[in-house]
Amino acid sequence: MKNSPLNKIKYLIFSIFLLPLCLFAQEINQKDSIRTKKISIAKEIMNGAENCALITLDSEGRPRARTMDPFSPEEDLTVWFGTNPKSRKVNQIKNDPRVTLYYYDQSTVGYVMIQGTAELVNDKDAKKQYWKEQWTAFYPDNDEHYLLIKVTPNWLELVSYKHGMEGDSIHWTPPNIQLNSGKE
Repeated sequence: MKNSPLNKIKYLIFSIFLLPLCLFAQEINQKDSIRTKKISIAKEIMNGAENCALITLDSEGRPRARTMDPFSPEEDLTVWFGTNPKSRKVNQIKNDPRVTLYYYDQSTVGYVMIQGTAELVNDKDAKKQYWKEQWTAFYPDNDEHYLLIKVTPNWLELVSYKHGMEGDSIHWTPPNIQLNSGKE
């Protein structure tokens, strides 16, 4: 029975159609697992860094960096900041919402760089949600003198020697994730 013509046909069908499909599904699962691992490591680095740099573009297209006190990243790696609505960064975001965030965590000997799109948010409920009591001295009237910046990530790159996430040995290109389309 083992070598019957029907068994041979079943094996042939499995080999031609189902085996490649199974291998394709396995490859997708591996990519999802690697992506999930990269995001988990990125969150660890972002939460381990006390501050990050927010880089905007000025009216002449020059990058402008400043240290920020971010909130922990959301599940999708969206990042929120508080700022003064009269700051230069607000005008720069109004002119060009493309921004870069840079986090460095010494404990993991790693960094995360996120390229994203910034949005200015002046919503009372959101401002209550994204508020730190230690900011009271900076924003005594947080209804009027406090504005939120929401950064939606498009892609990220990361390096973490602690987790074996390093750039390739020739070009030093770090591991990255395209977040807005799911491609890597």
